[in-house]
Amino acid sequence: MQTLLLWLFYISSFYAFIPGLITRIFGFRVFRRGSGEHEYALTFDDGPDAHYTPLLLDLLKRYDAKATFFVVGSHAEQNPELVKRMHDEGHLIGIHNYVHKSNWLMRPATVSKQIMKTDKIIHSITGERTSYYRPPWGIVNLFDLKKRGGKFKIVLWSAMFGDWRERIGADRLTERILNKLQPGEVLLLHDCGTTAGANPDAPQQMLIALERVLEEAQSRGLKSIRVDEMIKAKENAPEKKLPRSKLAVVKLWLIWETIFHKAFRLKTVNPHDPLLHYRLRKYSGDTIELDNGELLRKGDKVVELHFDNERLFRFGIRSRSTVHLAIQMIRSMEKELPTLAHQMMENPATRKAKALYGVTMVNRGPQQFGFQIVDLKDGLFARSTRLYLKFLLSVVHPSGQSRLKEHAQLLIPKMLLMPISVLMERYAENGSHRHHQEMKRTRSDQPETADNGDLALTAAQGLESSTPAI
Repeated sequence: MQTLLLWLFYISSFYAFIPGLITRIFGFRVFRRGSGEHEYALTFDDGPDAHYTPLLLDLLKRYDAKATFFVVGSHAEQNPELVKRMHDEGHLIGIHNYVHKSNWLMRPATVSKQIMKTDKIIHSITGERTSYYRPPWGIVNLFDLKKRGGKFKIVLWSAMFGDWRERIGADRLTERILNKLQPGEVLLLHDCGTTAGANPDAPQQMLIALERVLEEAQSRGLKSIRVDEMIKAKENAPEKKLPRSKLAVVKLWLIWETIFHKAFRLKTVNPHDPLLHYRLRKYSGDTIELDNGELLRKGDKVVELHFDNERLFRFGIRSRSTVHLAIQMIRSMEKELPTLAHQMMENPATRKAKALYGVTMVNRGPQQFGFQIVDLKDGLFARSTRLYLKFLLSVVHPSGQSRLKEHAQLLIPKMLLMPISVLMERYAENGSHRHHQEMKRTRSDQPETADNGDLALTAAQGLESSTPAI
């Protein structure tokens, strides 16, 4: 009996548990998350529902949002007019089995019959076949990975919210979705509450929350697109052209960044579109005179700045040139610094800090934002920081490797410093870097000597490899 149970464990592990793990953790042969600057994907499971799906379609139409519906075949059979409306209004239709039953509990042949039967129903209603499949609960078996990879693309998700439970309520559901509302996310929601484990009226709370989310998405400049469009965009993304070895290094590097952020409890200036992270710490270097005449001494509180390296990586690989990278970065920094200043002002702890602090490899540009550049004392920290920043520059910069070879003698780590009082004056009170420049130009009645392209280039050269001391 013990041997039989052991064999059953082995078989079930290979058939179900191991395939489930590798798809969830590594994304093997499934699509879970896209890429892009302004696009996310709304996906809906378990419908169509005679009551809630029409309300959902009305809502999506009002906000000009496109979605992907993974329909249960038996529900589609009962509501063909809703499937046709989904298709006519430009939404993508995928398969969610004929009945809502786990693939772990069905033989491979039964799963295939469920999928093909649902595909035929969709084709009979819309005149088109579908190529997208989401197994119920996202549970795959070994044969799904082997067979579905050809004709059907398995689509999972990057975020789900428990919206099948009515008690979660619209307010909490709204908060959960907004926390995940970012470019590239594949959001899982449900437009039907009649499947096992769901509450019949749960979609009502989902609709209330979704309207709030769509309103917020519009204000952030985000757009919901179909999953097939997101897959195509990801396949054509610039990072796909990079060698696998470099992508592997980048992935490991970003994992390290995530661990670092959690270990040191970094805060993010704008969680919805991260560029700058920061933490409060004690300064441990030599005494330095700041531009405003104050002295920064060992033990003084500083706000240590960290760039979001995943964002920098995306900037770098998608930039057509150094100037294009520079323009993206200067625009992002001009949006970020006023927000940072207001956060510093509202937090009593950071408001008492003496300066912003970071480390940069290239020494031109940050002055345009109000930073001063200070030599980093030679030693183990300076040398290790230089190695790290060289690696960062080689990954982020469009011509990072050549830049390292051509300007190796200039790539010396230096400190970036800005008194908190200067940050408040330039960004919290005036609202933006550009406003400060306009005021200064008005007072002096002298035009700026650098045009926007030069400013962008020099600023980005200083900022593109900025990362704080660890």
